[in-house]
Amino acid sequence: MAIDEAIILATRERLVRDGYSRMTIGDIVADAKVTRPTLYRRWNNKFDLVVDALDYGFRKQRDMYSVDLSELEPRDALVEAVGRLDPAYYNPDAMVLMGNFAGEAIRTPELLEILRKHAVEPRVALVEEVLKQLQERGAVYADIDTRMIAMMCFGSYFAAFYSGEPKKEIPERVVAVLWPAIAATSRRRSSTRTGRSK
Repeated sequence: MAIDEAIILATRERLVRDGYSRMTIGDIVADAKVTRPTLYRRWNNKFDLVVDALDYGFRKQRDMYSVDLSELEPRDALVEAVGRLDPAYYNPDAMVLMGNFAGEAIRTPELLEILRKHAVEPRVALVEEVLKQLQERGAVYADIDTRMIAMMCFGSYFAAFYSGEPKKEIPERVVAVLWPAIAATSRRRSSTRTGRSK
């Protein structure tokens, strides 16, 4: 396992530094201090290795989660879930890595699909799942578009990255904007106020 991890980590570093096209198996084995046969016994080609390198990042990120969202108050659970969307939650260079993948989309379009499947979708699905659990708890409206909300939350990290905004406050700031629009209690309060005004 130590050899596998050394190769994966070397691959991730090269993806950030060189991008997919410029990264070579020779660079990776040199960085990982292994031989080509050692690498090829584990992965058939560079493409398969990159898939595992992306999966590794999300698995490590998932292992860092120490809070059970089901035990939190609804709003706090959503704040925590949005925090877990951060691509750099585990790897500070994740934004650069993902940008390199997107930049390769014309030359190697399948890389964009890898990015979607192994880096974007697991994070977006996490927030969608939390929103669905909150729907079951009656904490948010049953008719909200969980997919769109999750994608908007994910996109906030990229907007902050490119605009130079601090990302530390993103979860709380995003939920502060969303919560009044999706919390089931806000609709009940609105209905009560309307009833009283009559």
